Amino acid sequence: MKLLPDENLPKRLKVDFAPHEIYTVRDKGWNGIKNGLLLKLMLENQFEALITFGKNLQNQQSFQKHFIAVYVLTAFYNINIKVKKLVPQIHAYLLKKTLPEGPVIISNLY
Repeated sequence: MKLLPDENLPKRLKVDFAPHEIYTVRDKGWNGIKNGLLLKLMLENQFEALITFGKNLQNQQSFQKHFIAVYVLTAFYNINIKVKKLVPQIHAYLLKKTLPEGPVIISNLY
């Protein structure tokens, strides 16, 4: 599965998805690209899911136009040690036969 962690996440998170084909926004040279264009580029490059800390994404984009899974991580801080705790929840979604279209909130606020 081809995954893209957004630039607002620690780049070390990439190693937690080793069985998948994973590129960061930095790897692709897509830093600073607005969400709408980022989703379009992802579709053009056959990405299947975006992992982001961007909480407003689900309100800013039309997911009827961009059919892609988006995992929106919610934690107090977007540092590796906090975000890493959310990885098992993301893996559970990735193991399903079909991915959801649009945003899925992944949280661990304790």
